[in-house]
Amino acid sequence: MAENDARKSLYIETTIPSYATAWDSRDVLHLADQLVTRAFWEDERQRFRLYTSEAVHTECRRGDPDAAARRIGFLGGIENYPLTGEIMELAEFYRQFLGLPDRAKADSLHLAVCVLHRVDYLLTWNCTHLGPVAHTKVRDYNEKQGLWTPELETPRTMMEIIRKEKI
Repeated sequence: MAENDARKSLYIETTIPSYATAWDSRDVLHLADQLVTRAFWEDERQRFRLYTSEAVHTECRRGDPDAAARRIGFLGGIENYPLTGEIMELAEFYRQFLGLPDRAKADSLHLAVCVLHRVDYLLTWNCTHLGPVAHTKVRDYNEKQGLWTPELETPRTMMEIIRKEKI
């Protein structure tokens, strides 16, 4: 990252490349989310310093080989944070602290990466385990511990923030 780069940082979680590269959904609401993701990516991503992690790359490689290749291609050129012992430890703490099931381990990894690297925004469509209640609980804990807390946003809410704040 350039020292004089004033752009805010944005962590790309697995649902972003998944929504952006998937075939159009037949479900109208899901299709709308895909289209918003693509519009954000095409029109707004340059406003941010982009980051992802090994956890995202691992998740993106799963499933259909053609779809996996599209997801991995999408991540090309985005700085990739390794999963350190410190990240793994904090992720496990968050998983237990929030009572997340084992299958949500990646969610706590994404959060831990953003906390320890002080990323401004965690961009995701997956708000099941890290929704507003969990985010408030994490923010309260992190404030007491002197830790950073990223904002959790969807591409739709990021587009609203950009319009309001002229990021």
